[in-house]
Amino acid sequence: MWLILLLVMLFLPIMASVKVKTTFAKYSTVRNARGLTADQVARQILDSNGLYNVGIERIPGNLSDHYDPQANVVRLSESVYGQTSVAAIGVAAHECGHACQHAEEYTPIKIRTSLVPVTNFCSKFWYFAFILGYLISIEFVWAGIIMFGAVVLFQLVTLPVEFDASGRALKTLERDCILDSDEIGGAKKVLTAAAMTYVTALVVSIIQLLRLLASTRRR
Repeated sequence: MWLILLLVMLFLPIMASVKVKTTFAKYSTVRNARGLTADQVARQILDSNGLYNVGIERIPGNLSDHYDPQANVVRLSESVYGQTSVAAIGVAAHECGHACQHAEEYTPIKIRTSLVPVTNFCSKFWYFAFILGYLISIEFVWAGIIMFGAVVLFQLVTLPVEFDASGRALKTLERDCILDSDEIGGAKKVLTAAAMTYVTALVVSIIQLLRLLASTRRR
C-alpha cells in the first residue's frame, strides 16, 4: 500500500509539471485574434478594476509569473510579457486576478497571507524537529508533524485562491471580449493545467502527512 502511495508521490508531480509545460507550449502558438499582448491585457484588466496603481514588470524565466502584494506589481515572465498567445494572455489575466483579490480583501487570500510567515518557518524546520524526535523524544516527532500539518493547511487554503483567480481571469477575458469564444477554451486549458499542480502538491503532502502519522505507531 505504502509503495503505491510512494509511487504516486513521485510521479504525480512530474505528470502535473509535464501537463503544464505541454499545454502552455501548445497554446503559446495560438495568437489571439485582436493581436493584444499579455501586458496590454493585464493593464486593461487592472485599469477596468480601478487598480491604476498596480504596476506591471517583466521578469526573467519561464512561467515565473506572480503578483507581488508588497510591491503592488504584477510580474510577467519572458514567456508571457509582450506575447500575443492565448496561453500568455490567460496567465497574465490570472495574475491580475490575484491583484483584484488583494484589492477586494478576498477572505481566502487574507487567510493565506496571514499563514505565510508560519508556513515559511514550518516548511524549513519540520523535518529537523521530526528527526530530533527519533533521537531525543517523541514530543519532537509530534512537533514536526504539527509543523508539516501547517504546510498542508497552507496548501489547502491556496486552492480556492488559485481557482478563484483563474475564474476571474476567464470571466473577464470573455466579458470584455479580449479573447474570442474559441480562444477562451485554450486559455481555460492552460489555467486548469496550472491549477492542477496545486491540487497535486496538496495530494502529495496529505500522503506524506499520513506517512508521518503512521510512523508514530511504530515507536
